[in-house]
Amino acid sequence: MRRRAPDLVLLSKQGTRGKHMLDRLDASLSFYKQALDMRDRRQDVLAANIANADTPDYKARDFDFRAELDRVLGASPNSSGAPGMGLNTTTPGHIGAAAPNSVDGTTMAYRNATQPSLDGNTVDMDVERVEFMNNAVHYRANLQILGNQIKSLRAAMQPER
Repeated sequence: MRRRAPDLVLLSKQGTRGKHMLDRLDASLSFYKQALDMRDRRQDVLAANIANADTPDYKARDFDFRAELDRVLGASPNSSGAPGMGLNTTTPGHIGAAAPNSVDGTTMAYRNATQPSLDGNTVDMDVERVEFMNNAVHYRANLQILGNQIKSLRAAMQPER
């Protein structure tokens, strides 16, 4: 019986090590998933700016990608650094509140007009195109990195030949 006890401890340690490894893997893949989601959200905002370039009184919007990614990953509670405040609901049918300048929980900001227009529109097509392409390039790079990580994991899981 003494012989079996160390084997059980060894199996227990291996299980803990395997769980730790899976947690690290999940955290790594979760980061890239969140980054891709935020890039997708930003692409939608930039596309809306471009689509409304001729709309009178339309205000171009954007958000700070790094600050929002940190917020989503839990590094900071919100863009102001203050902890977020929840809304108490009394009935399950109540809808939770969001900040007035947020879309899907993302804190939006209006972009300052570089060339004010007579109709009040603040969209500068040159700025929007550059930001749109920059975001698209970063999205593609994140996809490539994630794909390479998945390929590496698949290769590591293959039995040796």
